Amino acid sequence: MALLNFRKKPTDGQATPASPALQDFLKGYSIEVMPRTAEKVEDFRDLLPEGTRVYIAHIDGTPIEDMVATAKRINAEGFEVMPHFPARIIKDETTLADWIARYQGEANVKQALLLAGGVEKPHGDFHCSMQLLETGLFDKAGFTQLNVAGHPEGNKDIDPDGSRKNVMEALLWKQKFSERTDAQMAIATQFAFEAGPIIKWANDLKDAGVDLPIHIGIAGPAKLQTLIKFAIACGVGPSLKVLQKRAMDVTKLLLPYEPTDVLNDLANHKAANPDFNITQVHFFPLGGIKTNANWAIENGGENTAPVNMTKG
Repeated sequence: MALLNFRKKPTDGQATPASPALQDFLKGYSIEVMPRTAEKVEDFRDLLPEGTRVYIAHIDGTPIEDMVATAKRINAEGFEVMPHFPARIIKDETTLADWIARYQGEANVKQALLLAGGVEKPHGDFHCSMQLLETGLFDKAGFTQLNVAGHPEGNKDIDPDGSRKNVMEALLWKQKFSERTDAQMAIATQFAFEAGPIIKWANDLKDAGVDLPIHIGIAGPAKLQTLIKFAIACGVGPSLKVLQKRAMDVTKLLLPYEPTDVLNDLANHKAANPDFNITQVHFFPLGGIKTNANWAIENGGENTAPVNMTKG
């Protein structure tokens, strides 16, 4: 199984159509943006299918005003908006309530991704997503979708010993929480590059009693150097070694990575196992939003046709 797929020009000048399984697997995909990357997109309707969920990553130091303005703009273009709520950069419950009120009042936001956040030292009272859930503020505000983070390759911040004990305990807690809230919940994961370990991780979760739907994180098309940079920053483990090995081959260093192989493998597994708990793809557009969206358009058939293409 190839871990990384590099674009090759078809010999007949025509691109090979994506398989029906891959087209089905890409249906309803989500994508992640930041205020500064969203600004580069003139109109998301030129790139994304109707109803696409757009996550807005909240990086430490980004003013809440910029986050809300981005959410308002994307909502106005007709897309579902899911901003990040990183626990460690939220000072206290009053701040959390203010953020929720701003998002709802100005951008009609009813969805959130709750996560610990990438900073080492909490800015205030919160250090994990479970504390955010325990405030009850999202339920009180009538949020309809509350997603939480997942880590197919583990998370050294949560389990410094390299095990998955604490991560699993947290997901089991969130599973129980999902059973007592009106909101829908799902696990949105960090990106990974190999289907086999992803499938095993997903099956292990289900066997342990976690049956929340999984939205699998996939890195979109990007230069290999870009992927390595983000993999290091995001704490991606085994996959990083694969990227570093590839980077030693100069002939491949300059070619763009595409997620075709890993997604084909996952799509084929899903087609053969309809009850498989990975239900959607979540893209990290590390090589750019337009590049990622265009790859999805080329590989998803009617399922990924952008709004303005279907209405034009």
